[in-house]
This record gives sequence, C-alpha cells and structure tokens, in this order.
Amino acid sequence: MNKRILLPLSLAALSANALAQEDRPNIILFMVDDMGWQDTSVPFWTEPTPYNRMFETPNMERLARQGMKFTQAYACSISSPSRCSLITGANNARHRVTNWTLEKNVTTDETSPTIQLPAWNCNGVSMVEGTPGTFVGGSFVNVLKQHGYHTIHCGKAHFGAIDTPGENPCHWGFEVNIAGHAAGGLATYLSERNYGHTPDGKPTSLMSIPGLEKYWGTGVFATEALTREALKALDKSLLYRQPFFLYMAHYAVHIPIDRDERFYDKYIRKGLGPKDAAYASLVEGMDKSLGDIMDWLEANGQADNTIVIFMSDNGGLATQPAWRDGEPYTQNSPLYSGKGSLYEGGIREPMIVSWPGKVAGGTSCSKYLMIEDFYPTILEMAGIVGEPESTAVDGVSFVPLLLGTGDPSRDRPLFWNFPNIWGNNGPGINLNCAIRKNEWKLVYYYETGKKELFRIPDDIGEKRNLASCHPAVVRRLSSELGEYLRSVGADRPSFKDTGRPCPWPDE
Repeated sequence: MNKRILLPLSLAALSANALAQEDRPNIILFMVDDMGWQDTSVPFWTEPTPYNRMFETPNMERLARQGMKFTQAYACSISSPSRCSLITGANNARHRVTNWTLEKNVTTDETSPTIQLPAWNCNGVSMVEGTPGTFVGGSFVNVLKQHGYHTIHCGKAHFGAIDTPGENPCHWGFEVNIAGHAAGGLATYLSERNYGHTPDGKPTSLMSIPGLEKYWGTGVFATEALTREALKALDKSLLYRQPFFLYMAHYAVHIPIDRDERFYDKYIRKGLGPKDAAYASLVEGMDKSLGDIMDWLEANGQADNTIVIFMSDNGGLATQPAWRDGEPYTQNSPLYSGKGSLYEGGIREPMIVSWPGKVAGGTSCSKYLMIEDFYPTILEMAGIVGEPESTAVDGVSFVPLLLGTGDPSRDRPLFWNFPNIWGNNGPGINLNCAIRKNEWKLVYYYETGKKELFRIPDDIGEKRNLASCHPAVVRRLSSELGEYLRSVGADRPSFKDTGRPCPWPDE
C-alpha cells in the first residue's frame, strides 16, 4: 500500500525546500476529456494502428519529439474519480468519489433489481469539512501557490458537486478560473448556441459553459475560445514575474460530437462518415490548442523553462449509448472496451511529458503510473520537497522514470474501485474493482464473484482469462486487493434480498 501521511511544515522549511524563484520551471498540465489511447496520430503501442492513421495530431507528435511518451499511463474509468485523485493525490478507493458528480446530494448511478449501491461521496472532494458525502483532502495547486506560483485554471473542473466548496477551482488554489464549474461535460461547443445559453443569458442545461459570453454568436468553437482565454492569462502571467502553473483542462473531446468546422471537411475528404469526421475534428481542434500554447511558449521565451504534461482523464467512449448502428464512433483497439470499464480501454491513457534539459526528446517509457501520482510529481518538478498539506497521498512521484534514476512501478500495486452502475453498457463496466501489479491484472466483480486474471504485457487486449491457470496468483492479488480496500474504507455494494454486503475479493 502506497500511503504517506504528510504533516504541515513550517514556513521556514517551506522556503528552504523551494528552489530559487528564477530557477523554478513553469508547468502546464494539458488534460483532455474522454480521449482514448488511440485517438491520436501518435502511437502508444509497439506499432501504429489504423486509428493512429485516421487522426491528425501534429502537435502531439511535436510534443512527443520533445519529450517522453508513456505507454502505460493509467487513470480511473470515469472523469470525477480521476480528477479528484489528481487534485488530492488520493486513490479513488480512498476518496470514495467513484462515479461522476453533478448535483449536490444526488447520486448519478443507475439502479439494479438485485444490488443496493453504496453511499459513495457523490458531492466530490473539498479542502474543508462541513459537506456530507465529501472527501476532505489537500491540493497540490494550493501548495504551488503558497510557493509563489501563479496558478491558472482553464476549462473543465469537475472536482465537486453544485453548491459545494469543491465546485470552484479557486477553492483549490487557482488564482484564475476560466469556465470551470461543477459540470463534467458541456451542452454544446457551438457559439451559435451561446455554449448552452439563451440569448438573454440563461443556461439551458447544467452543462452550459460559464464565462465565455464574449464569444457568443461569433462562430468560435468552444475549444478555441478556451485556448484564447488561456493565452490571455499567460500574457498576464508574464507581468507578475512568477513561475506559472496552467491547468489547461479541455472539455474536448467529450460528447456532444459537434463538428469543428475548421477541420471537419478534411476528414470527410479522407473518407470518414459524418460522425467519425466530427469526432476527428474535435480531436484535431484540441491538438491545435496544444500547438497554440507551445507556440506561445516559444514566442515568449518560455519554452526552455516550461514543463508540458499531456494526459487524458479516462478511456475513449467506446460503449453504448455512444454507439450508432451497432458500432462505436471511437475505438480503443487493441485495448478492450472503453470509458467506464476497468479493462485497459477504460483506464489506459495517452500521456507525454516534455521537460527541457531534463528529459530527452523522442523517448518512451513502458513502466506504469497512476493519475494520483501527478500530485507528488508536479511538486517535485517545482522543487518542493515535502508537501505541506496535511492529507493522505497515495500517489508516488514518477520523476525517477523521467530522469532514468529508478523504477517506482516495480512491485507496486495499482488499485481501482467502481462499486457503481454507470448507466452505459459494455464489457467490464459496473460493480467491480481491480488491481495491477507488475505483469498481472486481476478484475473482480462484486455481484457475481467472478475473477479475471490477465498477463498484460502478453495480452494487451485482455482476451485470455488466466484465472484457472494461475490460482496462486489469483489468491495473492485477491488478498492484496481486499486488504487495501478495507484499509482505506472503500465502498462496496450489497445484495437487496439479504441486505448483506457483497464479498470482498479475498472473502
């Protein structure tokens, strides 16, 4: 179990642990929503696939040439759990935000005739006590701010439910918040529809994007509007003479699949159908945003002192009701399944890190890491030794992987818990938990007690269940998974007919 209890440090210690102001790097975390492992022209496997050839992401290619590509970067299978782990450093079994959040005290689970779902933390995460159904934890962004970083949030937040403290990015230490609120999606990317508002300014949906009124009716796609606002915030940051942290958290490529007209016709000419072309245009619009930010760094003399991290929050939406005519509009093959699933297609993400002067360009790392690892990693990148937040952090810094000084993934277990019913249908979705350790991965289903064992390096598509062939491995991983879940107070469902909880994996 990777658990460290971090106690507050004195101000003197904080100052001593930080690098000199002028030596600290700027940091950009470029987070994409629902982007699958294959939704890019950058191959994250041993060879390019037809899906890599379908998409055009020249700026992801550019970033990969400048930095290190991670081929086994993991997140949770749903947005809120991933983002709550990102901001607090806690594993999703510990923070118990196991499904997506939106309205206060309202769960988003579907119901079951046989299973009673647990009372998970449907209000998300917060830095303060007082809201039931909330995990209280620290924020690496707040630590950065305390150490002199200018902190900027742009785009999707999705940390806490409506009318809870965690819904506001400023609660987490962001000094600037552009369009971030409680919703995990958007009503529309189209300015012609005012990003989900009536002409008199009333939101038409809980998913309506706030704060972009100046772009209403202008023809500017939401991805572009967010990018322009982020660049303005970066312009302002230069005047402050502080290192900056930009969390560029795009709503793209989440549904609805509105076409980005700047790129749509290109994909129609390539032979894609209307839905696939629209989706590819969303991906390329996101990639253009990455390129615009990289161009800004170069034009303003910041490229050599800025770390850029590219990541997605969960797998591509390759499950119903995203399907049309029996086929998904996005695919994660050779990985199995997609968003909402604990199979690889739901949790393995495209990730690239550029760190000038530290990480050689055009390199690749096949070791695994987890979304909560960003908390200690970003603080270490900033030169902050010993996080001053009094909280439990499950994340482990992957700086040794970047610098080639060690392998924190060796013998390290990764854990997922999803005792929920998401609502979409597909393989590996609903009422399960999982552990990955070294080459092995075990998936356990709460309702049925079914266990699946995969040797991931040899079976990336999880086609061969080896549970019957390796009972000792199943017992060992079941024990480690069960012990961890109990130790962090994880949730599990119950049977309606008896009221008894579903067994833990090792029971």
